[in-house]
Amino acid sequence: MVSKSPHILLALAAACSLSACQAATDPAATDKANGADGRDVPLPGLVTMAEVQGRGATSPLLDRQVTVKGVVVGNFAKGLQGVFVQSERDDGDPLTAEGLFIQHEGNAEPELRKGDRVRVSGRVVELGDKGATLTALRDSVIEVIGRGQVDPIVISEPPGHADDWERYEGMQLRIAAPLTVTGNGGVASYGEIAASFGGRLFQPTEIALPGSPALVVKQDNARRLLLLDDNRTSKDPRNLWFLPQVLDDAHPLRVGSVLRSVAGVLDQRRGKYRLQLTDKLDITQAPRPDVPTVPGDVRIASLNLLNLFNGDGRGGGFPTERGAETAAQYAQQQRKLVAVVQSLRPDIVALMEVENDGIGKDSSLAQFVAALNDAGPLRDYRLVDAGGRSGDDGIRVAMIYRSSKVKPQGRAALLRGGPFAGLSRVPMAQAFRAGRGPVFVVTANHFKSKGCGRDEKKATGAQADQGDGQSCWNPARVESARLLDAWLATDPTHSGSKLGLLVGDLNAHALEDPLQLLRKRGWRDAFADARGEPPYSFNFDNQSGRLDHALLTPALASHLRGAVEWHVNADEVPVFGYESDPDGDPYRASDHDPMLLGFDLARPGL
Repeated sequence: MVSKSPHILLALAAACSLSACQAATDPAATDKANGADGRDVPLPGLVTMAEVQGRGATSPLLDRQVTVKGVVVGNFAKGLQGVFVQSERDDGDPLTAEGLFIQHEGNAEPELRKGDRVRVSGRVVELGDKGATLTALRDSVIEVIGRGQVDPIVISEPPGHADDWERYEGMQLRIAAPLTVTGNGGVASYGEIAASFGGRLFQPTEIALPGSPALVVKQDNARRLLLLDDNRTSKDPRNLWFLPQVLDDAHPLRVGSVLRSVAGVLDQRRGKYRLQLTDKLDITQAPRPDVPTVPGDVRIASLNLLNLFNGDGRGGGFPTERGAETAAQYAQQQRKLVAVVQSLRPDIVALMEVENDGIGKDSSLAQFVAALNDAGPLRDYRLVDAGGRSGDDGIRVAMIYRSSKVKPQGRAALLRGGPFAGLSRVPMAQAFRAGRGPVFVVTANHFKSKGCGRDEKKATGAQADQGDGQSCWNPARVESARLLDAWLATDPTHSGSKLGLLVGDLNAHALEDPLQLLRKRGWRDAFADARGEPPYSFNFDNQSGRLDHALLTPALASHLRGAVEWHVNADEVPVFGYESDPDGDPYRASDHDPMLLGFDLARPGL
């Protein structure tokens, strides 16, 4: 694609019409190169990189033939099929970038090195999606004319707006401020880390009301976010060269890890600004948390099982509708989930995303309870009998308990119909008693997800994303919350108890409409008094937030002694999940963090 052949130089010069070249630059600035016969061959008009970049998102010289001079600051020919070249002189305008991407394949001539001073002639193009493109030169002629050096621009704080990164496009940067890993879902699959200035990013509706307040947080998150990339486009890279150690249990690169002295070249690719790294990262690893504990004589946990499907229950039937693709993966998934429950030692566990295949000996739920008891040290878990399939969804909620610690009171109650027929999963309420203490009711829930769906299952009308930060299906979740509260007010377990716990994956963040409704109806947030950074149980789109909630009736709130989230899943790199991690440890057993609540409920009169 690239050659110093005089025939190509002549062709390129001829392709640039006089009017186009004059529009790009003053004729007096026209550069020349020596042809094979010693004659001067005119090149397209010499311009500065700042003139090519311009002040806007796209080049004012689009589709014109130009010549630029600069120094190679990032040679990514093998990974990105190009190099970044930066001007040795700043034009004095802080709104114009001084770098360009030059398309140049890995095996093309000349072979370039970082620090090469080059003269490049080519056609100005914008690469990528409309409105989020990278200014570049295509069909370029490159000549090495010496060696040079460009010092990186030092960045100490994020820009005032996300679009302000444009002024650094194609330029070598060094980030002087510490960056926090705010998302790591792509590190093993694409060599990509989401980093942020000023600590991890939180979901807008976790900390601000939907609508304009959430939009302010969204915009602030966008300006604070900077993707770090490995200057490759390949999936599942063989080596993560930018990490100082391999990705393992001792160096897990959890969300919350801190990066210092990050250096690279600012790129814009796949719709986002990203720093193509040039040096290994300096990482302070966020430690994996110890098993939490809570005071109280009754411990209640909530756990999303990440689609625990067991095939036909006899070793076959894989791949299934969801979850593990092989029997070996299923065994590993179950092993990791067992490790979570046995570590937390709960007396009652509300479960989400368990296969909706009843409670027989071949069911996922029955086999999970059997695996729990086989593993120990706690061996007295039982399942709550809620009958066969629950609703029409492939997954259901369920409940298990320790028979030596609590006793079910009566049968489980289920709420069917309305949004629980095809959208939210059927809620399940069960009354318990611990020792001679009062009867209390636990309700397991899993509301409709935020995913907008597709085809006949696509959210439309009011169920579609309204742009207020609550994504799709918000009315379905609001109606789920309303009906759930009204149902529980009728005492569906016939226990007569005012001590109620509503727990599970509500698929709504703390300040969204469903949670607002439930709080207005008197439900108390078990994590309302959390100190420090906001609580979170899930990481999506490089932002942390709560989808999983524990809400108490006022009567039960006085019995609460402690509430913790065990951040064993949301902060972990997905590569530690059951698909590829052979350890059987609790880390990344699911994508949601479990909750553990402690209550004083085993003695009368409390």
